[in-house]
Parts: sequence; C-alpha cells; structure tokens
Amino acid sequence: MRLKTWLLKEPKHEELVSCVGWTTADELYSCSEDHQILKWNLLSSETSLVVKLPEEIYPIDLHWFPKTVGVKKQTQAEVFVLTSSDGKFHLVSKIGRIEKSVEAHNGAVLAGRWNYDGTALITAGEDGQIKIWSKSGMLRSTLTSQGSPVYSVAWGPDSDRILYTSGKQLVIKPLQPSAKVLQWKAHDGIILKVDWNSVNDFILSGAEDCKYKVWDSFGRLLYSSSSHDYPVTSVSWAPDGEVFAMGSFNTLRLCDKTGWSYALEKPNTGSVFTISWSADGTQLAGACGNGHVIFAHVVEQHWEWKNFVVTLTKRRTMQVRNVTNDAVDILEFRDRVIKASLAYGHLVVATSLQCYVYNSRNWNTPLIFELKEGTVSLIQQAEKHFLLVDGAGLYMFSYEGQLISSPKFPGMRADILNAQGVSLSNDTIAIRDKRDEKVILLFDALTGKALSDGKPLTHKLEVVEIALDQCGPSTERKIALIDKNRDLYLTSVRHLGREPKICKIGSMVHSMAWNDTANILCGIQDSQFTVWYYPSAVFTDKELLPKTLYIKDGSEFSRAPHILSYVGTMVTLRQGDGSLVYSSVPPYSTVLHEYSTSARWEDALRLCRFAKDQSLWACLAAMSLANRELTTAEMAYAAIGELPRVQYIKRIKEQPSKESSLAHMLLFSGQVKEAEATLLQAGLIYRAIQVNIDLFNWERALELAVKHKTHVDTVLAYREKFLKKFGRKETNKRFLQYAEGVEVDWEKIQAKIEMELSKEREKAANASVRSSVAARR
Repeated sequence: MRLKTWLLKEPKHEELVSCVGWTTADELYSCSEDHQILKWNLLSSETSLVVKLPEEIYPIDLHWFPKTVGVKKQTQAEVFVLTSSDGKFHLVSKIGRIEKSVEAHNGAVLAGRWNYDGTALITAGEDGQIKIWSKSGMLRSTLTSQGSPVYSVAWGPDSDRILYTSGKQLVIKPLQPSAKVLQWKAHDGIILKVDWNSVNDFILSGAEDCKYKVWDSFGRLLYSSSSHDYPVTSVSWAPDGEVFAMGSFNTLRLCDKTGWSYALEKPNTGSVFTISWSADGTQLAGACGNGHVIFAHVVEQHWEWKNFVVTLTKRRTMQVRNVTNDAVDILEFRDRVIKASLAYGHLVVATSLQCYVYNSRNWNTPLIFELKEGTVSLIQQAEKHFLLVDGAGLYMFSYEGQLISSPKFPGMRADILNAQGVSLSNDTIAIRDKRDEKVILLFDALTGKALSDGKPLTHKLEVVEIALDQCGPSTERKIALIDKNRDLYLTSVRHLGREPKICKIGSMVHSMAWNDTANILCGIQDSQFTVWYYPSAVFTDKELLPKTLYIKDGSEFSRAPHILSYVGTMVTLRQGDGSLVYSSVPPYSTVLHEYSTSARWEDALRLCRFAKDQSLWACLAAMSLANRELTTAEMAYAAIGELPRVQYIKRIKEQPSKESSLAHMLLFSGQVKEAEATLLQAGLIYRAIQVNIDLFNWERALELAVKHKTHVDTVLAYREKFLKKFGRKETNKRFLQYAEGVEVDWEKIQAKIEMELSKEREKAANASVRSSVAARR
C-alpha cells in the first residue's frame, strides 16, 4: 500500500494554507492566511474562489457539520465551523456566507470540532480554555481552563469524552462532571495534533519531539515512532480506522493502525499543518505551509486468497495474478474502488456507486449492482453470501447480487463497526454491541431477524473480538470470543431457550481465526501459536481439550503478530513491523473433521493409526462421543490411555434403554440437569434418583423421591450407608423427618430396584421390536 500524491505547479494560495475539509469525495475546501476560501473540484480539476474573508480573519481550523446522524440525513444546510486568530469562530455556509460569528476565546481559537451526531461543537483556545457550544453557537459550558494553549482536541467515539493537549500531556475528560479525568505524559515536546478514531478506539498524537505515537483509550502506548527531522505537525485517522496519515515538514507518511509505516512521501510542501480524509477513506488532502494543497490517493492495496493475488494498481484498476500459472487479468471500474474483499472463491469490490462480484473461475464477467451509499466501510464474506456495511446500515447479499436481508437493532451505528466486532457465517450474523461491549447481538443471516427470541448473548466482561465458525449445520453453530482479559471462550449460537453455556478454552489470546473448510480454530496465545483441532471438545469432555491442541513456538514471529486468515492448511499472519509471515498446520485434522461430518468412522480410525498423533486420537474421541459413536470413542480413549473413561463408555453401552444411554452420555459431558431431565421425561424415575445418589446430590435425590412417591427408602438407605462409612451422624432435618416414618430394608430395596431395571429392559425390547416391524413395513 502506498500514497500517490499530486500538487499543482504553482500554489493557488498566496500564503500558508491552515486547514482543509472535504464536502464530498470529489470536492474540497481550503482556507489560507491570504483570507481566501477556495473550492477544489477533483473531477474537473478546477479551483474556484468561494469567498474572500475580511482582513481581520486569519483562519486556523475548519470542520464540516457531519452529513449523517445514524441512518437519518441531516436537514440542516451544509455549514462548517471556521476558527480564527481573532478569538472568534464562524459558522460558514457552503457558498461562503458567514451565518454567525461568536466571540469564543481570548486569543486565537486553535481548534473547533463537531461531535459525531452534530449536536455539539467544541472549541479550544490559546487562553487554555475548552468550551462546548450548541450547534447554533450558544455556549453550553466551559469544560476546562488551564495555563497553556490547547493546540488540538478530539471527540471520543460516543461523543461522551474529550481528548485534548496540555503541553506535553494528553488529557481525556468525560463530559460527566463526576467522572474521573485521565491524564498522562505522552511526549517530550509540546503536542501539536491529536486524533481519536471512533471505529478502533485508538488515539494518535504528534509533537515537537518529532515523534508520532499510537495509544489506546486507557492511555497505554501501543506504538512510538522514531524521531523525524522536524516536528510532527498533523496526524489524522482514515474513517475506517485501518490506516492513518502523518504530516511534517516536506513529509507525508501513510501508516497502519498499529503504527508501522506503509509509505513515505517527500513532497515539496513545507510543513503539512492539517490532513483531512475523504469520507470513503480512499484519498486525503493536506494543508501546506508554502501555499499548496497536496492530494494523495491510497493505491497498491493487496488481497490474497489461495493462489490469487489482487492488487489495486490505480484508483479504478485492479490486477489479478494467478501465482500457479502467472496468468494476469486486469479489472477496470467505472468509479474509484473504496473497499474490496477476496475469499471463498469470490472477489467483492465496492466502488463509490456500484458493487462488483467476481467469481475466481471467471474474471471477465462480474455481476454488478447499484449501491445506495458510496461509503462502504466493511465487507465480510462467508461461503454462500457476503455482508456490506455502510453509513446507513448492514446489507446481506448473495453472490448473485440479490439482497437477502438487512438486520437492524436499537441504537445502530453502522459507521463504527469493524472486522473484530462483526462476524458472518452461512446462517448467522454476530455483532458486538458498541453501547454495551459485553453484549453480542445474533441475527439469522437469511431473514435478518434476531435469534433466540431477540435475546442477545451476554458475557461477564467486555468483548474485544468475535468469530463465528464456518462449517456444519446451523444448529451446531459456535462463536468464539476474546474478552478484555484476553481469555478465549466458546459458546453455541442457537441454544433453544436454555441459558447458553460459555466455556473458556484459552487464556492470553491476542488474535484468532477459524479455518474456512473445517471448524478448527487458531490463535496467538501468549508467546506461542496454538491450534484448537476440535474446540467443541470442551462441551463433551472438558479434560480432553488440552490434548487436542497443536502448539508451535512463537519465537519465529516477531513482536505482536496478528492472524489475517486461516485458509486450507495455511495461516497468514501480519507481524508488528508490518511484514507478512505464513505458518502451515498439519492437514490431518481437516481430513478427520471431514470423516467425522460424513460418519466415516473406520476411515477416521485408519487415519489416526497412520498419523500416530495423540492430539488426533483425542480429537477422534471427542468427535465420536459427540456423535454417540461409542465403539469408536472407546477405541480412541484406549489409544490415549484414558482407561476410566473406556470403562464408563462400556457402562453406557450396557444400559438397557436408549434414554438411559443418552442420560449417561450427558453425565459424561458434565450435563447433570439435562441427564436428569432426559430420564424423568422417559418416566425412569429410579434412574433419575440414582444419578443424584451417585453424584451425592442427596437433597435433590430425596426431593425427586418424595415428589414421585417412590424410592424414599432407597435414598435414605444409601444416605445412611454413606454417613456410616465416614463415621458421621445425620444432621439434615429433612432426612431425620423422613427417617422416622420410613423403614429401611435392604432386601426389599434390592428387589424393587431389580424390578425397575427389568421393566426398563422389557420396555426397551418392545420399542426395538416395534421399530423393526415399522421398518419392514
């Protein structure tokens, strides 16, 4: 990825350009100390004078009123706030008329910013004060007053906090008066510019110590650049939060959100005082100290999938290279490319007006359909369809271009969704709720309606990243999530009225990805690369999970690697310095998943014997147990030396009825309540009581016996035997109460139990006969 820059031969402004701002993706306004406001049209390459400001107004900062609020268009006329050196800010219309001038500060007004929904304006002054104003220019409050000038301010993602500079310090101040202020020393020189991105929640700062830095919203340093030759005079996030630009004297740099640099340009501009990105994030403009306005387009982005590499060579041109035979296809577009995604055999390209869908088998005839908005901020792909996210909403399309659904939820702000907070599978859409990051909203992909009667999935901590598995039936869909403690959890998406069981499967996990052809999960775990061959083992046999892992030492990766994709047996990682590395995973686990899905258990056993890998045997044990294939499970557990489990599986196989067998399977997986419910539903009361006796759930066993008026003496007898063994006396009032009126006779109890078991065997035999007769018919 790099910047393609251009400048006019002669500057249009006669003095320093102080600020620039985009109205549309092809129209820019620039203000200069020559008192002129110019309009730049990029389509026609024309520049026209909007207005000549009065001699006393020296403009410093410019910010356009936000165009959209959620999904509603603003009815207010297009205006921008212009701050100036005379202590005033001015509300200026698109045609250059000053609608209102407000006395705001003593000394210059150094910064002015609208919040995201356009309900408030913040100004920062040379007098050290920060003030909040209504959109009509009425003073609401003075947020802070300090001794040093405030050079730059930015709104927090939810417009509920303010970030501002205070000499060498950065300060985050919530709007609520009682909330705690966060302040830290950020640079060794005076901080000149800050920016706070609403999508990734990261903060940028540039200062006179010639460095730019990336911070999280808690003030923790994520990246610090090396010293440049001159002070960093401007920093600005691209709208989607994936990249940012930095400006200095004769310097323009494009960087990844983690801080490392994609490209460095050395234009003849003087200092770049302000950088402004267009709404679609494809181009930027800079206000230059020598009167120039510099324009730059982001080109040479790369997308990879299997043997295809797609490169954006120009704004409207892509090159597709097949690395197996070196065949090259050139894709031309009518408008500039905004977003693209390559996966599952399809390339999806969003331009400013249209969406193109290419099949990897044929690059000549794309499917094309019109877009409502030209600001697509995210594309997510699954095997059967893809999701487009723009400023107005979420739209699910098939690869034939048909609109399938458009999920909606309260407080939806589609413009702040990112890849870590949105996940897609063939049947489900998962979205992390930005209003409460403990909540994950789940939707049916085909209807757009909320799953589980609209009840979202709620975790105990804030969720950082989510990912849906891609294979198998919708009833078995799982979602993996990483919370802010960096613990990795797995849970079912469709849990049919029951409380979802959220199981922890890893800790210190920084990045994760599901395989595209099997439900195998990989992640960067502390200092190692870990692959969970069968994460669902946590639901069938939790103790088996550690044995199903493939672990590789992470020393071959440099600092802070991030997983981009896991396709086939190849995992693509981006290292902390921006370089790509690839790591392969043994293919046997993928084949084992395939055999398990198609119930080819003999083939699965042969594969495990061939590979001689304990982790594969452990996977097979969990898979066969989940599919109630007990003979295979018995052999797999024997291969990994789990003899107590082998004996228990034999016991399960000896159960006289299907219901008993199923209940013992559930007990094996630790699902006691479900096992009891299965037995009670089948009318096997004694079995349900015995399960609780075996687990020493004495209270529950007695409760069931009293409720169903049977085997009270059995419960009391086993309780008495249990206490006698440990030399203890009965202290439980309920047991003492029933012991007074019930006689315990072991012979009678044994006879009663034997009768219950013979009835169960007889019932199972009759059911078997009926089913075989029905089959013959």
